[in-house]
Amino acid sequence: MEQRTIDTTVVAYLDALASGAPTPGGGGAAALAGAMAAALISMVCNLTIGKQRYAEAEDEMRAVLDRSETLRAELTQLAEDDVAAFNRLSAAYKLPRVTEADIAIRRDAIQEALKRATEVPLRTARAAAAILPLCPPVAERGNQAAVSDVGVAVQLAHAAIRSALLNVEINLRTLNDPLYVRQVRNEVARLTEGLATEVERLDALVMQRLRAE
Repeated sequence: MEQRTIDTTVVAYLDALASGAPTPGGGGAAALAGAMAAALISMVCNLTIGKQRYAEAEDEMRAVLDRSETLRAELTQLAEDDVAAFNRLSAAYKLPRVTEADIAIRRDAIQEALKRATEVPLRTARAAAAILPLCPPVAERGNQAAVSDVGVAVQLAHAAIRSALLNVEINLRTLNDPLYVRQVRNEVARLTEGLATEVERLDALVMQRLRAE
């Protein structure tokens, strides 16, 4: 069984990312940024649960932890799905184009593969966006000694969303299905509406807790 790209050491993954190979690339990096954001939220929850000082928040932290771990698993898998989507698209471009039938088959395969290559980063952006609502309760009621980690999670989740949507955009420009493109652009607009304002609000919340006595 072939080893998954994500089942390597951090150093090996970064070496692969830096190499001339097309995968892993920006889509996978975006997903891993999101996975790290989710992991940091989980970490702060784990540093809160079981501490007498934060006993009143324990049930809430357990609920957040369950959600953050679900998102971490999803985003980790999306990093691998991004590689698979690129490989499928690359294979479609290599299909023969000798006859008219070949050309039609190749064209359709490319369009289907482009949709798959669009869906993966779009799912990444959705999952990363779902991390942001987990940040306020952890910043406000989680272990104060780790509140800076919540701030890092906010920044990584934000980066994951914006980075994933860049990968959506590059695929949309070569898709020939106007209805699909319009639907995706509408979702992109929903995902980014108020995003910068929300990140600023979360930053301010983290800073307020950092400076609290």
